[in-house]
Amino acid sequence: MPNIKSAEKRVHTSEKNRMINKSVKSEISTYIKNFKNALSNNEIEKAEKLYKEVEGFLDSATRRNIIHINNATRKKARFAKLLDTAKKS
Repeated sequence: MPNIKSAEKRVHTSEKNRMINKSVKSEISTYIKNFKNALSNNEIEKAEKLYKEVEGFLDSATRRNIIHINNATRKKARFAKLLDTAKKS
């Protein structure tokens, strides 16, 4: 337990930020799951739309320092590659 008042405030702030970050990461993973499901069902148009949404969520999370920029870039590149291979086949 924190003894100093400012430390108590930081505990509350940290908890609030943790919950916000958790919800954003959960939302991203949900869109990623939907994107992968669309690809596996050969719904290319839906997958393209979901890719743009996933890309936007990743960029937004990067700007808010929820995920690292390299993590977002790596995921976007992998999903773009998956989408391209699905379009070609």
